[in-house]
Amino acid sequence: MKNNKGILVFAACVALLIGFIVYRGIGPRVKAEAALTTETDAAAIPSVTVVHPRLGSPSQEIVLPGNAQAFTDTPIYARTNGYLKAWHVDIGARVHQGELLAEIETPELDQQLQQAEADLNSARATLDIAEITNNRWQKLVAKRAVSLQEADQAKSDVVGKQAIVAAGEANVRRLKQLQDFERVTAPFDGVITARNTDIGALINAGAANELFHLTSIKVLRVFTPVPEVDTAAVRNGERVTLTQDAYPGQIFTGTVVRNANAIDQTTRTLNVEVDVDNPTGRLLPGAYVFVHFRTRGATHSVTIPSNTLLFRSEGLRVGVVRNDHVRLVTVTIGHDFGDAVEILSGLTVKDAIVVDPSDSLADGAVVHVL
Repeated sequence: MKNNKGILVFAACVALLIGFIVYRGIGPRVKAEAALTTETDAAAIPSVTVVHPRLGSPSQEIVLPGNAQAFTDTPIYARTNGYLKAWHVDIGARVHQGELLAEIETPELDQQLQQAEADLNSARATLDIAEITNNRWQKLVAKRAVSLQEADQAKSDVVGKQAIVAAGEANVRRLKQLQDFERVTAPFDGVITARNTDIGALINAGAANELFHLTSIKVLRVFTPVPEVDTAAVRNGERVTLTQDAYPGQIFTGTVVRNANAIDQTTRTLNVEVDVDNPTGRLLPGAYVFVHFRTRGATHSVTIPSNTLLFRSEGLRVGVVRNDHVRLVTVTIGHDFGDAVEILSGLTVKDAIVVDPSDSLADGAVVHVL
């Protein structure tokens, strides 16, 4: 009996020893496998970074080329025939309205005026005799010394002579007006940009012989073609800025005064005029400038980074995290600002947007927000 009891005690000790050894060897493995399973499950859930949309849309600048033109640009021609006696201004000269630019010598016109004045004096003398004769005939017809027919003829002769005098006076005024054109004067304040004549040159009246070219540069007109998609940025009366490569860093200010109110069907652009004050004459007519327009975003829009967009076959999507699940939301884009885009519908400022979403991101997927 004692031997059997000793054997049982020994067997129990051996069993405990074997159990302890098994526990020490298998237990850590079981725990490690459980921990690995937990980590694997956690690693299977993708981690994402999110941002929130910004309310409103930043203003966007549209830079368009423009051509500067003088507010008033006028060629000056002669209105009388003759020879250029003298010129008093050259290119680059700043002149005022009424200032003498050149003088024309017109000997033939002077002779015509003298002849017209002599003819007028002769007509007036003839009219005086006709009026005296008419007065006499009217007195005689009252005494029945002459016939009524003869009196009427005398009266009619006075009317005819009066018409001749009136024609002579008109001719004299015309020639004097032409004589006044011997003095070529500036029609407005401006700058002489061309002189195409010299002393002794034959001057012919009309548009075939331009003497000077005068431009007004205190205010310049800048015409710029605005693409059809950007016509919403054009508002009459709005102030805009202008720049020119010739003056880096300098900004000029202008005002949108008018536009064509019609799209050019050839270029699909809207012709817009911007008036620029130019008191110092720094900007020159014919210069190539850049006009900077500002656009405004939609009132209820939001802005998100461009790297949050998903381009899917069903359309543009954005991943929104809600309760640790991704929802692919359809959005409508407004303006593209390069690193950001304007969203007109589909998002609010409270939405958490996935940044750099993977192409495999599915609707309803579980994610972990970093």
